[in-house]
Amino acid sequence: MAVLNKIRQRSVFLIIIIALALFSFVLADVIRSGGFSSQKSQSTIATVNGEDIEREDFARQVEFVQQNSGGNMTTTQAVKTVWEERIKQMVLEEELDELGIQVEQSQIKQLLAERLQGNPNFVDEEGFFDENRLQEYVATIKSTSPAAYQQWLDFENSVAQSAREQIYINMVMAGMGSTLKEGERAYRLANDKVDLEFVQIPFTTIPDSEVEVSKEEIQSYIKAHPEKYKTEASRDIQYVYLPEKASTADDEEVRARVSKLLEDKVEFNNVSKTNDTVPGFANTEKIEEFVNQNSDVQYNDRFLFEKDLPKDYAPKLSTLEVGEVFGPYKDGNSWKISKVVEIKEMPDSAKASHILIAYDGTQTATSDLNRSKEEARILADSILTVVKSDKDMFSELAAKYSSDPSNKDNGGDLDYFPQGRMVPPFNDFVFENEKGDMGVVETRFGFHVISIDDQTEKEKAWKLATIVQPVEASEKSLQDLFRETTKFEIAAKEGDFSEAAKETGEPVRQVKGIGELEESIQGLGSQRALVQWAFNEETEVGDIKRFDYSGGYVVAQVTAVNDSGLMSVEDASATVTPILRKQKKAEIIKEKIAKKSMSEIASANGVSIQTANAVNMENPTLVGAGREPMIVGAAFGLEEEKVSAPIAGEKGVYVIKVTKKTAAPDLPNYRSYAMLETQANRTSARERVLEALKNSAEIEDNRANFY
Repeated sequence: MAVLNKIRQRSVFLIIIIALALFSFVLADVIRSGGFSSQKSQSTIATVNGEDIEREDFARQVEFVQQNSGGNMTTTQAVKTVWEERIKQMVLEEELDELGIQVEQSQIKQLLAERLQGNPNFVDEEGFFDENRLQEYVATIKSTSPAAYQQWLDFENSVAQSAREQIYINMVMAGMGSTLKEGERAYRLANDKVDLEFVQIPFTTIPDSEVEVSKEEIQSYIKAHPEKYKTEASRDIQYVYLPEKASTADDEEVRARVSKLLEDKVEFNNVSKTNDTVPGFANTEKIEEFVNQNSDVQYNDRFLFEKDLPKDYAPKLSTLEVGEVFGPYKDGNSWKISKVVEIKEMPDSAKASHILIAYDGTQTATSDLNRSKEEARILADSILTVVKSDKDMFSELAAKYSSDPSNKDNGGDLDYFPQGRMVPPFNDFVFENEKGDMGVVETRFGFHVISIDDQTEKEKAWKLATIVQPVEASEKSLQDLFRETTKFEIAAKEGDFSEAAKETGEPVRQVKGIGELEESIQGLGSQRALVQWAFNEETEVGDIKRFDYSGGYVVAQVTAVNDSGLMSVEDASATVTPILRKQKKAEIIKEKIAKKSMSEIASANGVSIQTANAVNMENPTLVGAGREPMIVGAAFGLEEEKVSAPIAGEKGVYVIKVTKKTAAPDLPNYRSYAMLETQANRTSARERVLEALKNSAEIEDNRANFY
């Protein structure tokens, strides 16, 4: 009681303590989620120049894009598509509003008339657009179908928006004209020519080992060219994939199970109250039923040639007689037993022609085909009667009646095809009859009038009944894998990831430069959950996590957190090192050949003096050396018969001499060239303007929080 009295006396104090604890808990959560505006962060995909893109609206668009893709687009791909379109739409809309670009109602009406001109619902008897019919239609859906009316308003708004955008783009293109001077420049670049001699000392004459590039030099180069080496935030990881594997015991269990299928077994019959003997695979007469009940691969009623048999077991299978059984045998990851059902001599490929008579409801039926099945059968039989008496009529009747557009105009010729290529009834007729035979068979496509035009030489073929049971990891093996994975995960967290991985026997794979919105991991495919974890603000370098993966587990570790900015020396090295190495080689070569004649340079370096004629600036290519804009540009700056100092090009160091300059004749005016330049600039105007608006916009991207 004394304790309770003390608690009562200090109740106010305890309440304050509890309240402060709760407040600190809430405050910590607020700080983690980015402040008291977290509710907005949970509902806003992005903010573009102060305007929000709401999550629900964005999600609806993503779902719509995915549905329209027919399942050929992942969520991440759809998000990217919607994002690009939405950002461009918003920055352009802001620009249009700022410029005050509007479209009058009369313009909208005119645009609607142009869009709907070909719609039979909105044209008069003479085929001209009728505005009254359009107004009547809009009034009707407004009063009867709110959804349809909203779709109409959306369409009308999109037409108006497109018109506003086109006005803006037209204004931009109007300012992109080229002057006559620019036209003349384009003319000169294409038509002024030089002939020159040159000697080239390739950079490859100096081994890479003689040219050292330091980290400091790479860093300096990156800083001097920041626009080329900007990088977005990324993560580097390493991971181990531990796949589900069947154990030796699993393999033996399947082999024993398959082997047991060969034997007869005794089962108690509840009806007769006696023991019945149920035939095994070796003795059963219900072969197809037995296979379908006991095999992962259903019975295949097809003949196989020796080349089609399992490669390692073909010599044995091809010696079996009808009724004989072979197995169990391990083929790939499955245990099998095979029984010979039938053996016959038959061609392995044949040439045939057909006339397909489709009817209403068949796979090849067109919307205007109203022929019944019985009518199709009668027509096919009639055609067969005709072609049997006169084979020359086959081509004519194929062109007239066949529903197969791929060959109807070619006499129905299907060319040669192997056994098993065609649907079963068609295949069986062609390969089980003789060359020259004709007949009618029915398939899901309709009735086929078939002519067997040719067959290859007959070979021995086997019809096999094969029971297939794959070896899969058992429940015990899956439990063992989980324990092994957990053991590795714990060991990796307590020690070195790579050392711990050695115990698993699986390789450690490195993946660098993973972007925040990527969904695929090299070697794993789609692993969006792993990427999201790697970019979680609470995930640090060295953190490790296990992920479920199709057919096993993935244990991953974050090895680097790369913030946006300039690339690191390590990441840029592969690109920058060859550039700096080439620059250093150029200086070494220049020093070696300085103050020497072209013939001396050629002789000392085992190369020849080459020539290039009629070279222009528009296509700065030297025969035998490739594209060299720096060298060709220098040639146009030299006087005739002057020899240049050594010049560094793309593939080596050059010394050149201009032997002839040919200036293109002056033109009365250069308007045509100016127009070509203008057209070239205007072609990409829209894309360039939209990209410029996007780059200048302030965009807060929160997509990674939702997808």
